[in-house]
Amino acid sequence: MNQEYYKQYYHIEREHWWFVVRNQIIINHLKQTLPAQRPLKILNVGVATGHSSELLGVFGGVKSVEYDLECYAFTKANVPIDLIQGSILELPFDDETYDLVCAFDVIEHVEEHQLAVDEMKRVCKPNGLVCVTVPAFMFLWNQHDDVNHHVRRYTMAGLGELFKKSGKIVFSSYFNFWLFFPIAFFRLLSKLLPLHQQKIEDAGSDFTVMNGPVFQKIFGRIFKTEDWLIQKKIKLFVGVSALLTWQKTK
Repeated sequence: MNQEYYKQYYHIEREHWWFVVRNQIIINHLKQTLPAQRPLKILNVGVATGHSSELLGVFGGVKSVEYDLECYAFTKANVPIDLIQGSILELPFDDETYDLVCAFDVIEHVEEHQLAVDEMKRVCKPNGLVCVTVPAFMFLWNQHDDVNHHVRRYTMAGLGELFKKSGKIVFSSYFNFWLFFPIAFFRLLSKLLPLHQQKIEDAGSDFTVMNGPVFQKIFGRIFKTEDWLIQKKIKLFVGVSALLTWQKTK
């Protein structure tokens, strides 16, 4: 990856309809789930260009971690957040340090995802929360996953298995529900077409293809309706992504 890529991603992370609504869903979910007593100590792992850490600042002080050296250097130079370079597989923090530990669309990049989850649990305080999002369903795998160096996509059952050894799952749901059906149709159909075999780097990411004013307006409004459903603790039975929040019990 080069600096130009991270400049583009910086804007995508703050302006693309998918990120805008996903972040709204996460923040509103956490507003309902986190304790009222604040500020909290927060750890955000795999922050890319840092916008999720900026948003989490409404809950307290945020420590951010990014593994990729070039991404870390770009974000450190351009975004005013408390950021270190490090790995989710070996977090450089003491046990039971943070009230909230987050990894938004991170663990799908990691071969040893159980170790990644165990590390987040380790640095979480008793009664604290771990909140993750991941892409859902391996049959939705396409060039977007290749371009973004994903290792896997998840079912809710598979994601829950990573958290079942201790504590309790306080909420889990798929999201991007309404658009799941056209996206699933398009991705399954594309696998049957010769074009699918072409590796076009510039068009490989859904954030590039599904962009522009029309997508921004229409898809953003459709996706935004799910924020209300998740705030009502309504669990969606399918979706392009999944959300899970776990609590560390004493």
